[in-house]
Amino acid sequence: MASSEIKSGALVSLQDLHPSSPYFKQGASLRVTGKLQEYSVETAIATIVDGSDSLKINTQRLRELSFRVGSIYQFIGELLIQPDNEAVLQARVGRNVDGIDLNLYYQSLQLLRQFQANHLKNPST
Repeated sequence: MASSEIKSGALVSLQDLHPSSPYFKQGASLRVTGKLQEYSVETAIATIVDGSDSLKINTQRLRELSFRVGSIYQFIGELLIQPDNEAVLQARVGRNVDGIDLNLYYQSLQLLRQFQANHLKNPST
């Protein structure tokens, strides 16, 4: 029986999405953040970047979101890995997060991972 449960999106940076990463899995539910580099209305494909890393986002399911190149967006969706090992996130949620302090965001992501790693090793603490 197939599960219809919607999984939460694991917080990942674009730097985390490479073929040897544990997050780089077909169907992985992820939350990513980046600056909109380009958007095609015809294909509903957006490209977000963070430094030298980029990710394509399929936005066909997003109805009420307007896109502005140069703005910062956050998407939650499932990762689809193409035969050529290119990843595309099938977004189910998207939002504009202009004004976010990305350095602080990534620091908090790093602290969250440290906490989770310690908590999983020592559940009694």
